[in-house]
Amino acid sequence: MFEKVAFTMYAVEDPARARDFYENTLGLKLGSHGSHGAMHWIEFDLPGGGCLALTNATGQKPGGGGTVAFEVADLDAVIADLKAKGVTFRSDIIKGPRCRMSNILDSEGNGIVLHQLDHKH
Repeated sequence: MFEKVAFTMYAVEDPARARDFYENTLGLKLGSHGSHGAMHWIEFDLPGGGCLALTNATGQKPGGGGTVAFEVADLDAVIADLKAKGVTFRSDIIKGPRCRMSNILDSEGNGIVLHQLDHKH
């Protein structure tokens, strides 16, 4: 019945600031987006599948919902890049049984996990 996660959605307070963070700080490619008056919907489609949607139309405050986890090829390089850009980190590198990850905050206070699977030998 269910096929895949269609998108992960985050509430944002400042759509322009949030779009700038994901598009310019994280380097994600802008997908479908639009507005109806002051209500905004912004999507970022990822090359390996999945979509992140940002909106201020829910009436919810940022930071109170779930967390999106982005798979990265080189966690150390991504961390260095984002620290240089002044991104807020909530953790150092966390080692899992088959991965490494780190937690950051977006411009609105929503959590993001940077995730790298261990290389198979």
